[in-house]
Amino acid sequence: MDERHISFKVNGEAYALTVATNRTLLSLLRDTLKLTGTKYGCGEGECGACTVLMDGRPVNACLVLAVKADKSEILTVEGLADGGKLHPLQTAFIEKGALQCGYCTPGMLMSAYALLQGNHRPNDAEIADALAGNLCRCTGYQKIYDAVKEAAKVLYTEDGND
Repeated sequence: MDERHISFKVNGEAYALTVATNRTLLSLLRDTLKLTGTKYGCGEGECGACTVLMDGRPVNACLVLAVKADKSEILTVEGLADGGKLHPLQTAFIEKGALQCGYCTPGMLMSAYALLQGNHRPNDAEIADALAGNLCRCTGYQKIYDAVKEAAKVLYTEDGND
């Protein structure tokens, strides 16, 4: 079995590990780092349950080999909260009923977070485009869109933040 030494940051914390070259980032996050918020869904990159940000861009962690994370910064759903305080996007998902079973929620949150980094007032079409790789079988999508728009309002108000 081929192995390689990698170093990277996850949620701001530095790691240096030796990993098998065929191991996925999802497996590394869940099994080694015990960051189980990132979900295993389809294992084929179709559902988006495993979405994390890699250097600020959403990726399906089930499709990314862990060795590709070398020298990268990874943000998982656990990294959204600030200490014990939920991120406004997480709060909006709760308040708007944008989650039911919750299985898709971590991936949805990460894709929506990436969208809001560059678009402070997304419309439904822009949100739909950003979330196109994330499937939800419970809520329908309107509540999710409403939650993303609510979070944008909270994050980027008229008081000079935008």
